[in-house]
Order: sequence, then structure tokens, then C-alpha cells
Amino acid sequence: MSPAKAEPLLRVRGIRRAFAAGDQTLVVLDGIDLDIRAGELVAIVGQSGSGKSTLMNILGCLDRPSAGTYAMAGRETARMSPDELAELRRERFGFIFQRYHLLSDLSALSNVEVPAIYAGLPAAARHARATALLTRLGLGERLQHLPGELSGGQQQRVSIARALMNGGAVIFADEPTGALDTQSGKEVMKILGELHAEGHTVVLVTHDMAVAEHAQRIIEIRDGRIVADRPTRAAPLAAAPAPADPAAGSDRSGWQALRDRFTEAFRMALRAMNAHRTRTFLTMLGIIIGIASVVSVVALGTGARQAILSNIASLGTSTIEIYPGAGFGDLHSAQVETLTPGDSVALAAQPFVDSATPGVATSATALRGNRSASVQVQGVSEQYFRVHGMKLGQGQFFGQPAVAGYQQVVVIDANTRARFFAAQDDPIGQTLLLGSVPVRVVGVVKKDAAAAGDTSLLRVWTPYTTAMARLLGQRHVSSITVRVDDAVSMKAAEQDITRLLARRHGRSDFYMSNNAQIRQSIEQTTGILTMMISSIAAIALVVGGIGVMNIMLVSVTERTREIGVRMAVGARRSDILQQFLIESVLVCLLGGLLGIGLALALGAVLALADVGFSLVFSANSIIAAFACSSLIGIGFGFLPARRAAQLDPVDALVH
Repeated sequence: MSPAKAEPLLRVRGIRRAFAAGDQTLVVLDGIDLDIRAGELVAIVGQSGSGKSTLMNILGCLDRPSAGTYAMAGRETARMSPDELAELRRERFGFIFQRYHLLSDLSALSNVEVPAIYAGLPAAARHARATALLTRLGLGERLQHLPGELSGGQQQRVSIARALMNGGAVIFADEPTGALDTQSGKEVMKILGELHAEGHTVVLVTHDMAVAEHAQRIIEIRDGRIVADRPTRAAPLAAAPAPADPAAGSDRSGWQALRDRFTEAFRMALRAMNAHRTRTFLTMLGIIIGIASVVSVVALGTGARQAILSNIASLGTSTIEIYPGAGFGDLHSAQVETLTPGDSVALAAQPFVDSATPGVATSATALRGNRSASVQVQGVSEQYFRVHGMKLGQGQFFGQPAVAGYQQVVVIDANTRARFFAAQDDPIGQTLLLGSVPVRVVGVVKKDAAAAGDTSLLRVWTPYTTAMARLLGQRHVSSITVRVDDAVSMKAAEQDITRLLARRHGRSDFYMSNNAQIRQSIEQTTGILTMMISSIAAIALVVGGIGVMNIMLVSVTERTREIGVRMAVGARRSDILQQFLIESVLVCLLGGLLGIGLALALGAVLALADVGFSLVFSANSIIAAFACSSLIGIGFGFLPARRAAQLDPVDALVH
């Protein structure tokens, strides 16, 4: 049967393709009817934007029409699943692109082999066929060259070889000579003519009429419609037998094919990780830190608890807080006004006292420019900062002259600085309004200086004289804090303080609390602290997992064109999903191994440093950490991998 009388291989009826463009709809193809028979060499021509490339994408099953029907060998493509469409692209179609679309990190030989990997062709067979195709196209000496090491014409030949790898019964060539010089373009057209003579159906998309004249038919598109369909002067060829499928007879659905696809996906993941070593390591970093934390926290034991207690003690041991009233919960304590700044001065003069400060507290609305916030105002003496062991970040603490002179100055914490001043601003000497009282900033304490209590509060410290006179209008203080000399026992200090204040007040209208009691409570909750540290380590793992997910999403975006190329040559959605999921799991597993190694190294360093405690590692915790890293790779890697697998081939290719 001659090609003119044969049933159409590709049949298009009423094809329409429209795209959303803001609030409007852009119609690229409108009512296309077209038949292409097996063995034909057809050229689709038209100006840029006429819709010819969109039509080729629909014919090649890279895109779906908005309306109309398209049948390939009698099968309606609209009824095919994504994997069935991938099978068509893999088994029946071959694509030659204007920009070649070769995978930059693969050699010429490996690029040509990719379609056969997805087709399940054994490694030896696909290697032999790829070598033969490249040799036939004059690239026998450049099998191992990367695309960047090849000329444009050579890259296009690699693209042609890839299109023929699985047979390529139908070859779609989109501007195959557009990026080539004249001589290379002639060579490519000669190759396409030879393929047509061998029985391949060739659909050529071009805007160059000289190239189109090589075809048997020229189909002209203008504004999304076919305006001409005419034969050329090229003599019609007798129908050649359809090219043989090189993968025919192979067990493509067997476990060997699955194994080969998995192995290749594993290799591709390793190549991708190696190509972006810095990014891969940064991605691993969160997992490394998380796993190291989990393993280390289990091993810390008593040594970690002792370190925590030591850190808490460094916030200020040997301090006694004095409050008015009979004790905690005394409902009448607010009515007791006998605790005065004079008591603090008297206490500071005692030989067993290192320093002492009175304290009053209130809240106020602070205002600077257009920024306002509620702050906790503490009126204190100049000795307050020594009593609590505070460290200065900027400026200076106010001194005794500021207290005696009722000066309107404040020392602020890091939270207040961040709230009212930009990072590049110098807050020293700047003015804040506390309510209606203007105050000048003289100092900023370091971030960890106010570790006790809620660290999210905004705190400012001003002379207690200023706070009492200008903010509170009172003469008594709310508390007195005494720092006892290290050589004096807390019990003896409490007894002396009680005698002194009872003599001054004429009665015992106060009570005391000291850090020894707080320390005792902390020691009773060391188990809870260990759980908290473990939770922080777990959070670090989750954060690391989120980091993996984010980087993998970025990787999907960066490699969208690669995904499109793989889909164009026949990759199933499961193949793309598998590739990115393997990469995610590998990142997490390697991060887990490095994290375990980091924890072991930390233990060795602490043992050599003789810091007073050692880490005892548990095999169970190491195994659990390794399992966690695997689960994180699967859990957090699934979304990016699924996103990659769900991409439309045409959208990915033009990314």
C-alpha cells in the first residue's frame, strides 16, 4: 500500500490549544485537522508564534490539547495515562531539539543510552547500540566527550542518535538546523533524509522554507490555523519498512529492568550530588547536626546534667532576695511599705555583703519615632549589674551619681535594642519615652544577660530614684537583692540580714529566698532537662529535614529542563520520583553517617581534654539515629520528588 492510501499514523481533529494569560485566554491553535501517514517526511512551517511548535509538542505527546482529538496509530491519546504517554515517547517517538537538550553532566554515549535505560534494554545491548549509532553519525572518536566539549553540529548528531536509540519510528525535529551553521545544517538535513528513506516518519518544524523544501509535504500554519497543505517537488519515496524496535523481545517489565532503572537512578543521584558538592554538603549540614545531637545527648548522661547545673550557677550564686510581707502568697504584702532604699544601703555596708540593690518594677509603653512597645521597667541601683553578673554589650552602666541625681537614663536589653533601633544604628545617647518620661540610653546588656525569666520580654533598667519619683510616685521598694561574699555561708548571711532588718523595722515584716533553694529544685528535675535536650536534638533533625526538602525543591527548579528532557525520551513519573527520592535519601544517609562520626569525634575530644565528664555511646542510639536519617530522607524528600514527577514535559523543557 502506498503512503497516499495508507491509514494515517497520526490523526488530529479539531485540535485547540489555549493558555491563560492574566485575565485573558491566548489561543495558540484553533481547529487543527491533520493526517500524517507512516513513512512521510512532513514540514510544518510558519512564523514565530504561529503555533507550529505547540502542534509538534501535542503530536509528540509532550503537551495535551485543550480540545479536540489526537490519535496515534488509532489510539486516542486523551485516554492514555501519563505512563502510557511516556511509553509512546519512549517506544515510538524520537525528538531532535533546536537547542539539543543534552544532559550536561553525561557523556555523548551516556546521553544516547538514556532512552534505552527507561525501555529496560540490557546494559551491554544499549551500550553496543549507542556506540553503533554515534559511530554511524561520525562521532566514534567522541563517545566520552561531554556536551560542552562538542560543537553545535556534533551535539545535534548526539541528539539524533538519542532519538534513534529505541527505534524512533516517528522523529520530531524542532528547528533542527536553527542553531547550526550552514554546513552543519546541510549535514543534519542529509541525515534526516537518510532516516526517512529507511522508513522513519519525520515531522520537521521550521521557519526556513529552504529546509522545508526537503520534505514531501509542507503544512503552513498562520495564527493557529492551517492555511496550506501542499506537496513539494521532492519525489515521493516508496514506503520503506518501519524501523525495527531495538528493545523488542526484551523483558521490559521484569525485575532485571527494574534493577537497571534503579541502578541508573542511583548513579544519576550520585552524579547530581557530585556536580553540586558544596550545596550537597550544606544540605547535609542540618542532618549532620541533628544526628550528632541525638547521639551525643544520649551519651552525655551525668556529665551533661552537671554542665547544665554549672551554667545555671554561673548566672549568680549566693544571692538572697528580700521581699515585704510574711511569705510567698501573702495577700497583704502590697501594703507593707517599710522596705526602703536605706535598707539596701545599710545591707551593702555589711562585711559579708559583696553588693546589694533595691528594686522597683513597673510596666510602661516605650515610644521612639513611630515604634512603640510595652517594656518592663526595673528601678535599680548602680550595684544591680554586679549583683546579677551582667555583661555590657555597648555603652556603660549608670553609676552612683545617676542614682543620686535622679538622672533620666536607662540601660536596655538586646530585645529592646532590636525593637527600637536598626542593626546599623548606635543606640547610645538616643532618647526613649517611657510613658511621658524621656530617658537617654547609656548602655546595652548582652543577649544572655537577662537569662532568668521570659527572654522574650523587653527590659530596661533605670535608677530606682528616677523610677520611684517619676514613674511610680512611691518611697518604698518592692525588693532588695543581696549578693553574699563567696566566703560566707548563706545560712549565716540570712541570719545577719534578719537581725539587721528587724532592728531597723522594729518587726519582722519581710521574708527571703535564696539561690540554694532554686538550685535544689533544679537538681530534682535533671531528668526533665535531659528530655528537653533530647527534644531540641529532635527539633534539629526536623529542621535538617526541612532543609533537605527546601534544597531538593530548589534542585527540582534548577533541574526542570533535565526533568523535561528525561520525560521527552520516555521517563515514567515513577522514574523521576525514584531519582529524586534516592538523592534525598542518600543526602540524609551520608549526613547521618557524618553526624555519627562527629558525635564520636566529640566524645574523643572531650576524653582527651579531661573536662570532668565523658560520653558513653549506645549502639541502640546510633542505630536509631541512622534509621531516623533514612526516614527523614524519605519523608522530607517525597514532596520535592513528587513535584518533579508531576511536571508536564513541555513546561519543563521550556523552563
